[in-house]
Amino acid sequence: MKHDLVIRSGTVVDGTGQERFTADVAIDGDRITEVGRVEGTGASEIDADGLVVTPGFVDIHTHYDGQVTWDRMLAPSSIHGVTSVVMGNCGVGFAPVRPGAERQEFLIKLMEGVEDIPGTALAEGLSWEWESLPEYFDHITAMGHTIDVGAQIPHAALRAYVMGERGADYHTDPNPEEIAEMGRLTAEALEAGAIGFATSRSVNHRTIEGQKIGTLTASDDELRGIAEALRSTGRGVLQFVSDFRDIDAELSLMRSLSDLADRPASVSLAQFDAKPDNWRKVLGWIDDAVADGARMKAQVLGRPIGFLVRLGGSMHPFIQCESWRPLADLSDADREIRMRDPELRRRLLAEARETRGSIYSFVARSPHRLFELGEVPDYEPPAEASIGARAEREGIDPMELVYDRLAAGETFFFPVGNYAEGNLDATREMILSDNTVFGLGDGGAHVTFICDGSYPTSNLTLWCRDRSRGERLPLELIVKGQTQDTASHVGWSDRGVLAPGYLADLNVIDMDRLALDSPTVINDLPAGGQRLMQTAQGYRHTIKRGEVSFTDGEHTGVFNGTLVRGAQGI
Repeated sequence: MKHDLVIRSGTVVDGTGQERFTADVAIDGDRITEVGRVEGTGASEIDADGLVVTPGFVDIHTHYDGQVTWDRMLAPSSIHGVTSVVMGNCGVGFAPVRPGAERQEFLIKLMEGVEDIPGTALAEGLSWEWESLPEYFDHITAMGHTIDVGAQIPHAALRAYVMGERGADYHTDPNPEEIAEMGRLTAEALEAGAIGFATSRSVNHRTIEGQKIGTLTASDDELRGIAEALRSTGRGVLQFVSDFRDIDAELSLMRSLSDLADRPASVSLAQFDAKPDNWRKVLGWIDDAVADGARMKAQVLGRPIGFLVRLGGSMHPFIQCESWRPLADLSDADREIRMRDPELRRRLLAEARETRGSIYSFVARSPHRLFELGEVPDYEPPAEASIGARAEREGIDPMELVYDRLAAGETFFFPVGNYAEGNLDATREMILSDNTVFGLGDGGAHVTFICDGSYPTSNLTLWCRDRSRGERLPLELIVKGQTQDTASHVGWSDRGVLAPGYLADLNVIDMDRLALDSPTVINDLPAGGQRLMQTAQGYRHTIKRGEVSFTDGEHTGVFNGTLVRGAQGI
């Protein structure tokens, strides 16, 4: 028998969690047709002897809502073995939207503030050739991308569309007619293929001007009206972000909405220094709820949530200093020359020490949490590798060392989540929970100071091969976590497993060579905007819908990804 593509003699990790095995994989059209000893030949064949063959990875927490309208590549996700993503998380997005610059500008400012995507790039890149969510879906479908995309209904955009300016004010509740309209539009979007509904209840989510997100304290009536739309259609998932100021109240609300909708729900979860055990309370609550019949998961990241601190980005200790302003728009080379001036150095250090009340000042006064990233990023660095420890050993002021290294072009890693004890033991516990699912990589967002969309690669390298500061995790478990588990949570039962009948999305990986490169700055956003990009080595081939889309990190020209409309079955 002749097949379109045969992958020969690979070590198959099939996404179900079962032990790896050696097999051939045959593909015909966009489906896997055989796994085992394939007698027939392929029009194309890949020798996978000594390589690992997995399903394509499924990332359910991205923010490509803007990028998807101008960029068909959707990197960094597509270059890290990801073949399907879900966007529209945290309640922010670009549809529905009323015609007119004012309404469009509000959504841009909100996305810029919440997800650190440059407003100039969004203003230049977004064509606004849509008003409704179904029209937005059609626009994406017509483009074709390297990977499949699923879209959620963003609560903040929905609220603004129905309520106008009042929707941006979290103090204001919609009236019954407006709640009914939100429900109608939610049902319409779900029928058109929305994956689910996403909302934010976090004070950290604000417009670029500092206005808190309008969904912050959305009433029970408002949220129940939307949950009833999910129930009436029998479609979609619920996605929440919360500060957990009142764990019982917040999780009780989420459970009640999930129960009412009769649909699965997830909430973002991380460990933070201020309350390092809160994550256990949240996860314990979810465990009890699931035992009682709830359909809830916590989304977790498999490495520290960390800022990349560099002078060209939006997160460094001098960014609020008066003396920094003349340097902000200089080239890296010109800035480096200026920063050699001893008087400028003295002023910037003095101003940084006086700055208070922001994350920037926290970075400035926390050298023990600053680590040099280096050419081979270490996502579990020991305390003795910190800038603070190095300064103590050298007998110098840590802020002076920070200044000099940043001025020389160094990038620092500053863990702000999942690193309260200075290791990843708590993260390992989260991963091993039955009620967590991988997420929070935020691909497409925080483009100037976070690059966590590469986490599928660090999950494989850190947890399955390289970890030296604690126990590792089986490759089979990690692959299942970022294939079958994530796909099934959003209702995509046609992918995430390497077996006959499933979508032919696969990776062929050289695990010995698999490695993350250090993030670099590229200028490929609309209007010349900058973003961080992190590439990888070791992905020999990524296959999308039966066609090889990447070989050794290079795109082959295949754009056969599409908008995935709703739940999928084989």
